[in-house]
Amino acid sequence: MNDAAQITPDQLRRDAEEAAVGFPALMAGADQLAATISLGAHGRRRAGPGDEFWQYRPATAGDPLREIDWRRSARADAHFVRQMEWQNLQAVHLWVDRSASMQYRGDKDLPLKGERARILGLAAAILLAKGGESVGLMEDPQPPKHGRGQLTKMAMRLVETASDDYGVPPNKEMVRGNRALLISDFLGDWESVIAALSRAADQRVQGCLVQVLDPSEESFPFDGRTIFESMGGGLSFETRRAKALRDDYLERLAERKDQLEALARRTGWMYLCHHTDQPAQSALMWIHNAIAGPAR
Repeated sequence: MNDAAQITPDQLRRDAEEAAVGFPALMAGADQLAATISLGAHGRRRAGPGDEFWQYRPATAGDPLREIDWRRSARADAHFVRQMEWQNLQAVHLWVDRSASMQYRGDKDLPLKGERARILGLAAAILLAKGGESVGLMEDPQPPKHGRGQLTKMAMRLVETASDDYGVPPNKEMVRGNRALLISDFLGDWESVIAALSRAADQRVQGCLVQVLDPSEESFPFDGRTIFESMGGGLSFETRRAKALRDDYLERLAERKDQLEALARRTGWMYLCHHTDQPAQSALMWIHNAIAGPAR
């Protein structure tokens, strides 16, 4: 008997209810965050090839007669040209790490790394969708799509968590010219990150790496007897002299950050390290400018 046949209706209902608990808050928070810089998306509008009407402008010498909107011109003493909104639609693929490692925070007054990652990812998707791009999660077998329904579907997936200690970026087939956004602490398997970005580079896909860290992961404020455990419980280490590990730990962390920045530069991507005690708006603005800007 397969695993699906063993799932009872009650179990399925409980799993669905648990997955839906954080959905309204995530959707509301992402909408609110996106609204703080929504003008950035509207500022990209300009005339050009497309299917959506944008504005009328006064006709000038040299405009072909076929481009003049005679109905609009009949209501005034001048000729007007009907302009369409320029569209350079992209498909943007997002991966938001929801592994156990992202459920960490060093201070109860700060958000979990996973909370910040999810709200940044969804808010970025909202802004991109407003700008005309199609969006989707990398783990979704369906291609990126438009519309509020797609954003709702993404939010429902994003509130789910994974049991793995550390997240691994999906090694997804993407279309040339697509963009991608990967948000994680990137503290897990390094080879999987190399593989994901190398494949994206082979597909001529550019994007951003956003590393989300808790401030305590940068400062290592531990001393004396300490038990270090991975958030998933798969790793455990006890020491009586935690402070003695500080220099080696900070050196390893700095090395990983340097590796991420160098890998991003080598593959034509961009890299940002964001701490959960920093304003989410600044990180979102960086993401939106990096993803929605011209190809590099």
